[in-house]
Amino acid sequence: MTSINEQPIPAARPVIGEDEIEAAVRVLRSGRVVQGPEVAAFEEGFSRLVDGRHCIAVNSGTSALQLLILALGIGPGDEVIVPSFSFAASANAVRLTGADVVFADIEPGGFGLDPAAVEAAITPRTAAIMPVHLYGHPAAMDRIVPIAERHQIAVVEDACQAHAAALNGTPVGAFGAGGTFSFYPTKNMHSLEGGMVTTADAELARTLRLLRNQGMEQRYANEIVGANMRMTDVSAAIGRVQLAKVEGWTEQRRANAAYFDAGITAPAVTTPPVAEGARHVYHQYTVRIRGDRDAAMARLTEAGVGNAVYYPTPIHRLKPYWEPDQKAGRTWELPETEKAAAEVVSLPVHPSLTRNDLERIVTAVNSLGENL
Repeated sequence: MTSINEQPIPAARPVIGEDEIEAAVRVLRSGRVVQGPEVAAFEEGFSRLVDGRHCIAVNSGTSALQLLILALGIGPGDEVIVPSFSFAASANAVRLTGADVVFADIEPGGFGLDPAAVEAAITPRTAAIMPVHLYGHPAAMDRIVPIAERHQIAVVEDACQAHAAALNGTPVGAFGAGGTFSFYPTKNMHSLEGGMVTTADAELARTLRLLRNQGMEQRYANEIVGANMRMTDVSAAIGRVQLAKVEGWTEQRRANAAYFDAGITAPAVTTPPVAEGARHVYHQYTVRIRGDRDAAMARLTEAGVGNAVYYPTPIHRLKPYWEPDQKAGRTWELPETEKAAAEVVSLPVHPSLTRNDLERIVTAVNSLGENL
């Protein structure tokens, strides 16, 4: 039970400090508030996180995914392989372009796409694979990219939770045809709202810039059909402030995770795996709980430790996907996805945690014991 003098530890804590407020006010006073110099500077700064790739700022991570898929020419008649164990936006972005979502299972014990399941899901209609770097851990890109190259299909990285994560020295967002990031307030860095597309292809980058701005580079000279998915300069200014801090925050998240790895000993709790060569940036510190998960979460909450399940319902079981697939006679056998959805719990790992918070979290988790 939480002590009367101890406040509950939140599962996440967005950072909006004086630096961010001052940046927003500065832009508001400038009168240049949409798609101006702050956006360009944010794009240039973010490129350093993705090996110098072109960066195209947009209004959300979902928009980033949708525009990248559109820019690649993927649409009706095409299929995109997506993990069902992810936030719904991963699949929504595909469906919004008119392409079909094909779900593939995740690796046993992990949370990323299983390369073997990906290969088994490829058909003549497959246009892309969408690995999701879930919770801040890079997907198995060293095995997925060769599959895509062999079948001559695109790789669209959903790196919305994985700013500055890497595999074997290559940052996420720099593996495929393009990568996407989110700057929602709970992410490892944010811009209040916003997203980024990254690509090494200059022509693809230009197409993305057209798509986000009504299909035009010069005002009223529309070249293609586009949308309004621009980032504001207010958001970009906040993003630039956060970009200068994200490396320090990342190291603090990694240090907090290392503390948990060393301290959590409850037999019913499995700490998150880290693949060889992976740089995990711990958007979430996600454990698996064997036994009565609801009871375990209730006990953690009573101890003042925030916790949450990301994600309790796999995407293929959500109504917009489940009902059409049932009508079409399509079923998905995703046992590892179902298992993960039934076992995962995310604990606080954000950089605002104090040493006392860390100790309280470990004590609360270890108090769960063996029998739940």
